[in-house]
Amino acid sequence: MNPPIFLKAVELALQGEWDAAHEIVQESNHKTANWIHAVLHKIEGDAWNSRYWYARTDGRHYEDFGDSSEELAEIKKVLSEG
Repeated sequence: MNPPIFLKAVELALQGEWDAAHEIVQESNHKTANWIHAVLHKIEGDAWNSRYWYARTDGRHYEDFGDSSEELAEIKKVLSEG
């Protein structure tokens, strides 16, 4: 999997398509996929599972963003830049 599919997952999440986004990221161990996965579980309200996935990112934390939409926008920005 590469970043374009991760961008698709972010777009789906921003559109409220949590399950479709989750299907994409759960198939990867890439740190960006783990970050998206963490945010999806945050949106779901599953803080424990969200923190589990944050621990598998490149230093991201559950507390870094209070608003999941802002965090997804940041992920989109990171993916677009790189």
